Amino acid sequence: MSKKYYEKVINVAIKKKTSAKKTQRAKAAVKAKAPLKRGYPDLHDHLKTLEKAGLLITVKRKINKDTEMHPLVRWQFRGGIEEKDRKAFLFTNVTDSKKRKFDIPVVVGVLASNREIYRLGMNCDLDKINETWINAIANPIEPNIVTDAPCQEIVIEGKDLDKPGCGLDAIPVPISTPGWDNAPYTTLSQYITKDPDTGVQNMGIYRGQVKAQRRLGMNPSLELRPGIFVHWEKMKARGNKKLPAAVILGCPPCVAFTSAQKLPETMDELHVAGGLVGCPINVVKAKTVDLMVPAEAEIVIEGYINTEYLEPEAPFGESHGHVNLQEYNAYMDVTCITRRKNAILTSIISQVTPSESSLIKRVAMEPLFYDHLRNKLGIHGVKKVSMHEPLTNLRKVLVLIMDRKTPPTEVWRALYGAAAFLRAGGKYVIAVNEDIDPDNADALLWAMSYRANPALDLQILNHRDQGHGPRSSRNGGQDASVLIDATLKEDFPPISLPKREFMENAKKIWEELGLPKLKPQAPWFGYSLGEWSEEFDRAAELAVKSEYFKTGELIAKRRRKDVKMNTEVRTLKDPSKKH
Repeated sequence: MSKKYYEKVINVAIKKKTSAKKTQRAKAAVKAKAPLKRGYPDLHDHLKTLEKAGLLITVKRKINKDTEMHPLVRWQFRGGIEEKDRKAFLFTNVTDSKKRKFDIPVVVGVLASNREIYRLGMNCDLDKINETWINAIANPIEPNIVTDAPCQEIVIEGKDLDKPGCGLDAIPVPISTPGWDNAPYTTLSQYITKDPDTGVQNMGIYRGQVKAQRRLGMNPSLELRPGIFVHWEKMKARGNKKLPAAVILGCPPCVAFTSAQKLPETMDELHVAGGLVGCPINVVKAKTVDLMVPAEAEIVIEGYINTEYLEPEAPFGESHGHVNLQEYNAYMDVTCITRRKNAILTSIISQVTPSESSLIKRVAMEPLFYDHLRNKLGIHGVKKVSMHEPLTNLRKVLVLIMDRKTPPTEVWRALYGAAAFLRAGGKYVIAVNEDIDPDNADALLWAMSYRANPALDLQILNHRDQGHGPRSSRNGGQDASVLIDATLKEDFPPISLPKREFMENAKKIWEELGLPKLKPQAPWFGYSLGEWSEEFDRAAELAVKSEYFKTGELIAKRRRKDVKMNTEVRTLKDPSKKH
């Protein structure tokens, strides 16, 4: 029956003073039939935005998800392509090595191949991302519960899952690292579980090995103490009761971004996703488990995670840049798969960084570090926190950009505070000043070489978790952190490059000559670091005017015979001047 029919029922009921109960039922019927309202883009809207911005590549030719898909997209991260030139990919003709054709397209790189793609998904300017995240976490919005959701347009459950092409085999999950991975793994897979004590849901991204028609693996990074592991332990303690779970494969960008955040276990990520877009996220109750899932999800896998038995999982190419060898991990027995009629599977490029996975985390986590140091610890000398991305995968190398006037005690408090923020974060934490580009490893080594004295400016923090990466039994399995104060402690002479105006003029000439396009890398011009006098400035100005003989005349008047070779002029009094 149509929405107009129910509206007519309501009007008649009001005129005839029908019972409030019947009127309420009619109103509920109208609400159920009304189009689902939302104040945020879903994945399909986001793809249209990327296409309009020229950031989406649609691949219509056949692509083998097991051998070709991820290697193809991987090239834009390992082929010398600048971040700004990376794109999102939509594969519409997906097959596998058995020549099976899938009716679900796959998108890769649609969330964070570059910062512009991430910004469009966040729907805010890049310079507003920090405050947007901080505001979302401080002001979560409770979801809106609906009963009729796009993610449940198609429902397959029970024995129907065992039919060929109806279980996990129907989902075109790619192999991420062909030649090393032992199966396809879901990568951008948000596992939703509920704390059995508090009832608070948790949503986090974990890899999921496709093991059988209705069995999916699960590997949480225990060093990060994720909510799903806490929930698993609690259910195990209750007599090995199975843990209800729902796995989201494709969803509105705000939900995907929030699931990548490291939030307190007491905070429901779906509430923070609402805070991110400033309105409630639509959720619907799953079909076979007592969990709320995003109504605009593309695919939802429901089931129960076994807490009594573990089984081997992996090898799998991981984001720390090495293959994660086989471990015993949990698995989920699938009870239901729901999906949209026009579902699109989202896969994510991870493994060796930089990657889509690392950029999603980096853009979101750097504001959290900054907020922790500056606002929670009150260290106002912190100007920025940068997580080193290439190869090291964010957590190992942290760079704190400090104001030049920050007292040494505050610099060290920032170093210790950053090392303590994550359980296994900050193996190397380096404090530098604002003139150092934190994304330039050469600049970091330069600051460490000339602005830090290891005897004075280096501390080792013992008894740290090894964290994400290959595990070593050395030192009893414990790691350590190195804290380095590579800030300026005294005035230094200027950077020995031509001043900015001369470099900019030379750049114009370079371009007039049609020479290869320049990619300026800091420092690309000289600037003062405090030790520079007006006398030196005058001499330099005379030099560029070709009047350097005048300086020679002044120098001749300051000859002496009472000093040794290489004696610094600044350490002596000039006898030609009155003091």
